[in-house]
Amino acid sequence: MQVCPLCFSKASKFFSAAERSFFQCSQCLGVFVPSIYFLSSEEEKERYQAHENDINNAGYQNFVKPLVQQIFKNTNPSDKGLDYGCGTGPVAAKLLREKGYDIQLYDPFFKDEQRILENKYDFIFSCEVIEHFHKPQQEFAFLSSLLKPNGKLFCQTSLFSEKIDFKNWFYKNDPTHVFFYHKKSFAFICEKFAFKNFEIFRDNIIYLEK
Repeated sequence: MQVCPLCFSKASKFFSAAERSFFQCSQCLGVFVPSIYFLSSEEEKERYQAHENDINNAGYQNFVKPLVQQIFKNTNPSDKGLDYGCGTGPVAAKLLREKGYDIQLYDPFFKDEQRILENKYDFIFSCEVIEHFHKPQQEFAFLSSLLKPNGKLFCQTSLFSEKIDFKNWFYKNDPTHVFFYHKKSFAFICEKFAFKNFEIFRDNIIYLEK
């Protein structure tokens, strides 16, 4: 038996592949891989360094624009923001800064500056980050603690649903992707960490408000 790392409920085997097995939570319906399949920190960092995240690449900018547009819609340039898990190419932060936003950057592999995490923020965004969380409940608790009252959290990730052909779903094949969120997973996050509400856009952008 496995226990869901997000809501700590019981989980059962969902799918097995040659490389690793996947389990699904009985409560939040998230799908995850057990910790025995996690890459080492060194292996994980090497994989991220191989990503082509050129902040000036038009295709990469277009990829994050829906997330950035939601941030524009729900915040103001006077708000203080944090790019949590900015990686080697913080393109969303670049697009926001070009509009006058004050954005700080943090990444445990590439910009591990603890002073950044000593502040409170009006909003936080994580673009293609939360699927990498080894301990998602702990991570969301921490992100919630960094938000000011009425703060906002924006996440971009590919959501899992019953409509997905999991066997052929490309998103599961990245060995650094270890947790796949269902809509019910965000319902749990919303309630557990006292967000007022949450909304899902385009099946991959999640907005939560304190």
